[in-house]
Amino acid sequence: MIKTKFTELFGIEKPIVQGGMQNIGWPKFASLVSNAGGMGTINVTCWSTPAEFDDGVREMRDLTDKPFIVNISLVPDLTKGPEIMKYIEVCAKYQVAAIEFAGADPSEFMPACKQAGIKIIHKSPNAHVAKRMWEKGADVITIAGYEVAGHPSLDGIGTFVIANKVAAECGCPVLAAGGVADGKGLAAALALGASGVVMGTRFVATEECPISQNHKDWILSHGEKDTVIVQKSIRNAIRVSNNMAAKLTAEMEKRGTTLQELMTVIAGRISRQCYQNGNVDGGLFAVSPAMGLIQDIKPVARLMDDMIAEAEAVVADIQSHIV
Repeated sequence: MIKTKFTELFGIEKPIVQGGMQNIGWPKFASLVSNAGGMGTINVTCWSTPAEFDDGVREMRDLTDKPFIVNISLVPDLTKGPEIMKYIEVCAKYQVAAIEFAGADPSEFMPACKQAGIKIIHKSPNAHVAKRMWEKGADVITIAGYEVAGHPSLDGIGTFVIANKVAAECGCPVLAAGGVADGKGLAAALALGASGVVMGTRFVATEECPISQNHKDWILSHGEKDTVIVQKSIRNAIRVSNNMAAKLTAEMEKRGTTLQELMTVIAGRISRQCYQNGNVDGGLFAVSPAMGLIQDIKPVARLMDDMIAEAEAVVADIQSHIV
């Protein structure tokens, strides 16, 4: 067993978090991670309205009595405070353990979370933001290295450096995200001072993940060089698989395009459809270079058990060399 400040804060067994993956963070999947001793995350973008989200949280509560996380991404200039408060009210109603905020500054929503007893996790793109959010009252910082799938900071600082820096500067538990796919990555994160890890791509490559087998097989047949960052032209950079949709997006951005034209390729509804129908090239598919470390598809619970066993073995091996 591995105890950290993060596991003790939430009373869980394993310092492993399933990231808030868009169109994948559904209750039936996220609950498996929580039931296996880590913390699963459901994503508010999976539901269209707060009322539908209420049904989703209730489903999550029916599937697990363990702590879980709700991911809320705040989009600059688009996020509407009253609407976000409705989602927070649902979380308070069901005594959700934590909300992970990403994107814009969540300061206006933090008092409501604190009042409801909801822990605040902030997904930070760099050390400056991480320290500022800790000082504002975040209970946990998820620091996303450049390797992360989805939306990385274009500062280009890798997980190995940024997790080390943030863990030293912030007095709260820090979770390392980006490029972690096994127990060796977990052990490395702990050695850097982090209290746990957040994984996305590795959880996609599990038997229960609600995505097509074609997408899982794509991960197994590709490696660390097969990702690309697109959407820079609209200031919403995202790391995805270098599939045909990504190539088309990059080509459109290179020649000059409009958001309206880009949306015919990058819209979330397109990716959601492709995740179900198995068309890997039809929409953007967020993955990280961690693909190069993934050799198999296994059940969620076994993956997490294997990670803990491997991390413990790594630590024991290191200790055996210390004289």
